Amino acid sequence: MEESISGFKVRGDWGDVVEHGERITQALRETGVDDPDLDAGARFARAFDEWEEWRPKAHERLETDVSEKTADQASVEEGKGEKAGKEPDEDLKTAGEKLSESYEALEADDADDAVDSWRESVDYVARAADTAGRKAIRRVEDTVYKKVMTQMAPYYFDNALISANIQQTGRSNGTKFVFEVNVNDDVLKEDVSGLLAAYDDEFDRWHVETEKDTETAEAIEGVEPPPEPSDNSRSTTN
Repeated sequence: MEESISGFKVRGDWGDVVEHGERITQALRETGVDDPDLDAGARFARAFDEWEEWRPKAHERLETDVSEKTADQASVEEGKGEKAGKEPDEDLKTAGEKLSESYEALEADDADDAVDSWRESVDYVARAADTAGRKAIRRVEDTVYKKVMTQMAPYYFDNALISANIQQTGRSNGTKFVFEVNVNDDVLKEDVSGLLAAYDDEFDRWHVETEKDTETAEAIEGVEPPPEPSDNSRSTTN
């Protein structure tokens, strides 16, 4: 592993990439960023979960799985309408209903209700336009990213906690990768650096996590699948 001001970098095969991500994830856990009850977790728990979802896994492939996850995390966030589970035509329908209510209130000489309903109608129209716009931009982003950007730039991840990128190098002697991860908080970065150094001293071999097909084993052997290992027990073996 190479360490510099821009982060922690490894060069190697896919196993090296996965191991690097796992070590950094474990180091971050030890700093408490995944625990909302701790100071670091209160600031970074959501960002840690996003990193945990994106980081390369042993069963994944760069050009499919990581590409898809990168496109998802790079896309425009959901607006209020999408978060409410409403399509643009639903909001437009509601806007029409609110506008009708506004006219009815005017006819009843209820100016306050008329104004309130009119404002709600305008809000629903704006929300519908926002949703439609975000969806359109997201479609363009997805196409441009998958068809163009991954051919020119590394696969990347960026949030408040982590900035990371993966590049694929020459294929002449087998596929190789360069994976660089930076911790954006200086204090956490120093802590992670110390933990990574300790891992190098303590562990000769790092057990890379792999996705297990326990359902098949259960069907064949007639036994219950083993329980999932805890966070503290799954990271390393000597």
